[in-house]
Amino acid sequence: MGSVLTFVVAAALPVLAIGGDIKVAGPDEIDRLLDAIAKVESRHDPGAIGDGGRAAGAYQIHRSYWADGTKFLGVTWDYSLATDTTKAREVVRAYLLHYGQGCTLLEMARIHNGGPTGHKKPSTLPYARKIARLLDDAS
Repeated sequence: MGSVLTFVVAAALPVLAIGGDIKVAGPDEIDRLLDAIAKVESRHDPGAIGDGGRAAGAYQIHRSYWADGTKFLGVTWDYSLATDTTKAREVVRAYLLHYGQGCTLLEMARIHNGGPTGHKKPSTLPYARKIARLLDDAS
């Protein structure tokens, strides 16, 4: 995936209203987050369709999210590939590393759930709590 997707934050950042410090320190942590997102979104079901037919795949990706993520990757994959778990994972990673620069894992989860400014929306806190439980269980 190249150095474009390498992301390192040296210090843990506080996660307000959820508790604990969950930092982004490297690719392993992002992979843990991506696994947790797929579990919460669809129980890892690549054929899942949600949000009234507007979200597809294991990560429940919307068209605008897909457009941004593929742009950040520099690819022209059709939205129908959102059900391809490998490609979808790359798109989610690119999207979160772009919009989540300087963010904690839980803030990145909130961005996945609520868009580029999702980490600032109170409505994404319950989603972050679900992700936090999975990340705590995996550590």
